[in-house]
Formats: sequence, structure tokens, C-alpha cells
Amino acid sequence: MNADEWSEIRRCHAEGESIKGIAQRLGISRNTVRRALSMAEPPTDHRRLKGSAADDADVRIRNLVHRSPNISIAEVARLIQWPHSRTLLARKVNHIKTESGSTDRDHITTGTGLPQQPTSFVGRHSELRELRRLLGDHRLVSIVGPGGIGKTRLAVQAAEEFRRAFPGGVRFVEFASLRSESLLSQAICDRLGLETRDGPDSSADDVLIEHLRNRRILLVLDNCEHLIEGTATLVSRLVQETTSLRVLTTSREYLAVPGEYVFHLAPLPTHGDIASGALELFARRAEAVLSGFELDASNVHAVRRICERLDGLPLAIELACTRLNVLSVEDLADLLDRRLSMLTVSARGRTPRHRSLQATIDWSYELCSETERALWCRTSVFADSFDLDMATAVCSDDTLSEDEIMDSTASLVAKSVVVRDTSDVGVRFRLLESMREYGWGKLTAADRRGMNARLLEYCARVIDESTDHWYGPEQLAKATAVSVNRGNIRAALHSAMSDPSDDALVQLVADTLGSSRFLWACGISVREHRMWLTQALDLPGVSKAAKGRILTVLALVQTLQGDRDAADFTLRRAREVAGDRDDPVTASFAVHIAGLRDFFAGRTDSAMASLDEAERSYRQHGCAPDFVSMLQIHRGMLLCSTLDVTEAAGAFGAVFRQTDSVGELWFHSYATYGLGHVALLEGDSDTAARRALEALQIQRQFGDTIGKTVMADLLGWALADKGESARAAVILGAASSMWGSIGQQLYGADHWNTLREKAVTTARTQVGPSEFDAAWARGQAMSARELLAYIFGEECDTGGAQVTSGVPGARQPSGHELDSREVLSPREREVAELVARGLTNKQIAEKLVLSPRTVEGHVEHLLHKLCLSRRTEVARVLS
Repeated sequence: MNADEWSEIRRCHAEGESIKGIAQRLGISRNTVRRALSMAEPPTDHRRLKGSAADDADVRIRNLVHRSPNISIAEVARLIQWPHSRTLLARKVNHIKTESGSTDRDHITTGTGLPQQPTSFVGRHSELRELRRLLGDHRLVSIVGPGGIGKTRLAVQAAEEFRRAFPGGVRFVEFASLRSESLLSQAICDRLGLETRDGPDSSADDVLIEHLRNRRILLVLDNCEHLIEGTATLVSRLVQETTSLRVLTTSREYLAVPGEYVFHLAPLPTHGDIASGALELFARRAEAVLSGFELDASNVHAVRRICERLDGLPLAIELACTRLNVLSVEDLADLLDRRLSMLTVSARGRTPRHRSLQATIDWSYELCSETERALWCRTSVFADSFDLDMATAVCSDDTLSEDEIMDSTASLVAKSVVVRDTSDVGVRFRLLESMREYGWGKLTAADRRGMNARLLEYCARVIDESTDHWYGPEQLAKATAVSVNRGNIRAALHSAMSDPSDDALVQLVADTLGSSRFLWACGISVREHRMWLTQALDLPGVSKAAKGRILTVLALVQTLQGDRDAADFTLRRAREVAGDRDDPVTASFAVHIAGLRDFFAGRTDSAMASLDEAERSYRQHGCAPDFVSMLQIHRGMLLCSTLDVTEAAGAFGAVFRQTDSVGELWFHSYATYGLGHVALLEGDSDTAARRALEALQIQRQFGDTIGKTVMADLLGWALADKGESARAAVILGAASSMWGSIGQQLYGADHWNTLREKAVTTARTQVGPSEFDAAWARGQAMSARELLAYIFGEECDTGGAQVTSGVPGARQPSGHELDSREVLSPREREVAELVARGLTNKQIAEKLVLSPRTVEGHVEHLLHKLCLSRRTEVARVLS
């Protein structure tokens, strides 16, 4: 430590920053910070402020993390030739990731879901106007049309343009990656940031409906055709059991449910002037291939021929444009004429539009090299996006090398076969559904089985690595890898469980799920984790050891949901299967979970006895440190419930120090929470609130809804104790709603519920019943992401309405009657007619799919223009 560091540490501490915060920001140990605070005078060393060894490499580390957010600590060390402690490097990398990635990660997991579009939106303006009108009159609208006609693109644009009309926001849910109807509700819950559980009285459907019941939200469900029956059943129930929800679906066939309005999407028009849809699209995409391309009299005839030959299908036009780097427009038109003529003879059973798209994709396929074709077909196994490492692991073999995969991927992107997406998790790729279907169709049945097996092996490795690295500096990166590959993991598990004919793959699934104790904290919800575990128990030929591990993990998940009866039955089965001698670690874990279950049930003596027995066994058999840390966290919680705060602080403190020393984050957040809980019981609400915030800041990087909820509750209790009751009411309301979607409130544990009741009573008394109820209701309407944004004072883009100012126009001279058709715009005339019919601004906003504030502005404008002072006079002017 030098003099500059001493001064900086003292300044930060005087401004209220915590010791841990100072240490993290300056890249030094907390002991160094404490030593500086104990020194009355600065040290005699006056070297330049340096921080730590990691600071010399700070810029290079930040650049690596920015380019590859999931980069491993080992890879960073190799690339920058790190000569110092790996733990020190892990702290620096994790701190940089926390600084730059927490808000973005929230956005990835629970944002609007609207995909970023690499190209501009062209045409379809009349369709957008019609969709706006339809969503005002109908609660369910289905955009129906063949593949490649632009259904998804139109739905995304509509959601972007209509978002201000929906105070609850818009949510885009992509169904193409799903293979099971049982996951439809879960996919929507994932997008809404809802945790769900299945139980005797509730299901994912019930949780979803309860959340949406009175919210005005636009839900866009994309690519529904392969799960049409399940989608129809779910959407019908959503519309029937909610009041203000609007649903926009895209599909190749309509849902055929009551109340559905089917919007048949036509191809882009090919006739008319050069600004017509198909020609404009061709010109835009051609310009991207040939800089300076312009549509003019010299080429418009050939362009029109191309668009007509392709039946105005946007995807076919975009694919054709990629050929302009080697063909003139006239050559392209002539070549398409010949190819489509041949296809018409060989495919008479297909519709003209299907033949056009098929011919264009066939042509794109034929123009690919052998390696590009092979990669196209093999990447069609991915139900969701993938990165280059993933493509290499799943698709490479003796005939397709790693270098060829990189080059071929670049070529397929250039040919518009593969779409490149960039986000804070790095560069990823995906195939449009039409391209994926085409590539999958080119594989033989044996090839498909082989690719499904390779995808399963890769996904199992991703899950196993998250388990193996859960206690250490790689934890966050491995957990993120699970989260971003959720769609592919679902597809791989579904494929294996649907066809359990390969004994080796069945055992791989069982072994993977049996070891996945923390999958529910990696973006796979508790409910979905429980579903996969339950299905794995029914697989044929699973070994006794794997079944025992699956049962104990299932018991943990059931206990966390508060489903103690189910957990009790599962634990009995686990003990019967595992046995103390056959698998002592699994048997010890079963005893541990039995203690946790008894703790939540209020049986503290038996709970402590079980935890003591499990800890002795863990240490006897040399169990991994994550088992011991989990037990210590549970022990600390139990000791808090018995008010043994000294012992509780010891349990939490031990985990806090151990996890900090190895760069682990998740258990560290729970230990931080636990120390905050202890502080609250000791009457130190300031420390309790600070600890809760520190824990939440770490937790928001993980997909652990349970952790976020229990930590938010602690923050609410502490704020109520500090007298910040209005804020506490919002947070407690949100936490209560989130617990309702997980399971029983606060695990059903009396200790926590007593603290909640005390905080609620305190807050209600301080702010008054009406203000408390309003704040509580505000919190209950929040998603987990919105709650975190509220807690940390951030803006949260949910795709909802934004407040805008309605600026009135100039008042027209009075004294004579005005013709409303002359002075009002078409939109103002539309609003005026609804005002004349007696509709309120809110009703008009819902009818026209506009924000209420926008309607207020229109009403104010039209009253000024018509020289009226009251809206009741509008009917007379319009008559």
C-alpha cells in the first residue's frame, strides 16, 4: 500500500463506501483496506497509485471480457500471460463482469424478447395499420401465411410500433425452439420473468394467468404451427381468463379458437411503381450487396420479373439478392426463369408460392460448397442460437474441420442462410426456421439420430461443467452458458426422452440430471428443473446410483418450492435406492435435505440433528465444498430462526470468507444475505439493508428467482425498520408476488413469515393504509427484472408505454362552424368519432391501440381545432 492508495481508501470510506466495495474497486484485499483505516498517518511509500497486480493488465482484461463475456479465467490467464495468483485474476474478471454485465443480463433473460433486426423494415405499412385496428377490436389476432412470407418480421415491427399502447409492455416469445407442448407456458413465464411450480393447486398455466389477469400486455407468440393444438388450448384460456391481454400469433395455420381473428398475410406487391413493396425490398437488399445500386428505368423491368417470379416472397427475394455479387440483374432474372420452369414440372403438387421459395432455397443450397452444405445441414440440429465453439463441438468430424466451420459459417452468413446476432454474451448464430427445416430435411434418419446424440452430449457437458465449476471463479461463466443454451438443452433432453432406445444416451441424461443440483439457478426454472427430473425417473435402464441422485435433487427442488409432502415421499425413495453403503454421498445429501424440509416445517430440533449428521458424513467422505457451503447456509438460516445469532453469524461468516478466497459468487451472495439477516435480528437495519443490496447485486447475474426473492424480502424488512416504509411496501409487495409464483410464501417457514408480518405492520402504520396498499399493489405488478431496476434506481425497458407530453395546437378562431373533415387529421377524426360515441380516453386508447397519453393529446388538439371547450360538444360538430 502506498500513500496515494491510503488517501483514496480513507476518502472512499468517509463517503460511506463499504470495505468490500473499496477493495473490489481498487483491486486490493480487504485486509489492506482495514490496515489503511487503522493508520492515522499515510505510509512513507509515495509510489504512483497502482491498486494491485491485476490493474497493470486491466485494459487487456476488459477488452477480452467485452469481446467474449463467457471467456474462462484460464483462457484470460493464457492470453495475457498472467504471472500472479489465479484467485486474484478471478476477482478482477468477476468484478469487471459484474460492473458491465448485470443489467444487460437481466435484459437477456426477461426483456421484451424482440429480436434485433439486421436489416431495415420495408413496405407492409397498410398491414401495420390494419393490425393496429384489429388489435383494437380483437384480443387475439393470428398472422397466417406460408414460410418466408414475413410473418415474424411483421409481428416484430408491429410490437415495436404498438408498444406505447400497452402499459404492461410487449413480450415476444419464440416457440420454434420448443419440442414439447408442456413447455409452452414455461416459455412465456421465462420471458415474463416469472418463476413457476406445479402442485396440487397450481400449474405454470395458473401462474401465468394470475400474472396476466388484469394487465394490458401485448403477447407475441411466434412460430406456433408445430405445436398448434397446445398453443390453441393455452391461448384460448389466456384470452378467456384475462381482461386486457392482447395476443398476436404467427403461424402457418390458424388456431381455430373462439374470438380469433385470422389475418392472412399476402406476398409483397410486385405491380405498381418502383416504391411498391417487392421492388423496394429488392432495391434495399441489392444495395447491401452492391454499393451504389439504384432502381431505375434501365433495370426496373428485370427486377420486376425477378419479384414476380418469386411471387413477392420476402425471404426468396433476399436470398436471390445475395447472387448479385456474381450476376447482373438481367442474368439473375433469366436464370430464375429457367430454374422455376423446371421446378414447376417436377413439383406440380405444391402451391406456386411454395415452389418459388423451394426453388430459391434449392438454388442457395446448390451454390454452396460441399463443406457449406454439410454445415448448413448439421447446424439445423440447433433449436436455438449457437456460437462457433458450439458448432465446432457438435458439427465437426474428419470431413469438416474447425477451420472449415469458421470459414463456412462466414460464407453462410454472407449467403443469408445463417443470421449473425451480437449481444452482451458475444456473437451467436441462428438459422431462420425455413432454412433449418430445409437443412434438417436433407439429413438421413441415421444422420439425424447422430446429430441429436452429439447435441445431447454437448448440452450434457455444458450442464456438467456448471456443476463441476459451481464452487469457484468459473461459476458465473458456466451458469451463463447453461442459460444462453436453454433452448438447445430443452431440445436435446426432449429428443433423448422421446426415444430412449440408446442405453448410453439414457444413462448420460440420468447422470447429468442427477448431478445438476443448481440447474434451477442457471436460468432453468424450478418448475422446469422438476419436470425434467421427474421424467428422467421414468427412463428405462437407469442405474441405481443415478436414480438415487436424481431423487435427492428432486427432493431439494420440491423442498425449495414448499412442497414438503412430495419431498418427504421422494426422500424415502432416495434412501431406499441409495443406501448408506452403496452411495454414502447421496445418502448424506438426502439427510441434509430432510433437515432442510424439517426446518421449513418448523421442526427445528430434528432439522438441526439432520444437518449435524449430514455435515459429519460430508466431512467423513470428503464431499465437494459446495455440499458443505450449502449446508452451512441452511444451518445459518436455521440458527436465525432460533435467534442464535452468534452461531448463525459464525456459519454465514465461514462461507463468506471461504467463497471470497476462491472467487465464488453464488454461495457468497447467500452468505452476504445471511450476515444481513443476522444484523437485522441484532437491530442494525442499516447493515441489513446494505448486505441485502450487496447480495442482490451479485444475484442478479444468476437465474435464481428464489435467491432474488428472499434477498428482496430482507431488504424490505430492513427498510421498514429504518422508516423508509413507502419503498419497503413496494419491495415487499413484489417479493410477495414472486413467492406466490415459486411456491409457499418464504418457504412456508414461520420465522420468515413473522418477520414479514412485522415489517408489513410497521410500514402500514408509518405511511397509512391507503398509501401502503397502493405501494404494495405497485410492487405486486412488477416482474423480477422490474423490481431490481426499482431497487437500484435504473430505468427498465419492458416495451411498455412511455409518458409523453401532449402539446396542444393553436386555437382556431371562434364564431363560426368548422368542417371537421378540413381541420382534423385522419387520426384526429377517428378519435373524434369515438369521443362522440361517448368513449373515455382509456377506452379509445384500447380501441385504437394507442397510449392513453397520446389519445389525450389528440383530444386536446381536436378540441382546440374545433373551438370547443367540452368533449360533449364533439358529437354536435360531427353530426
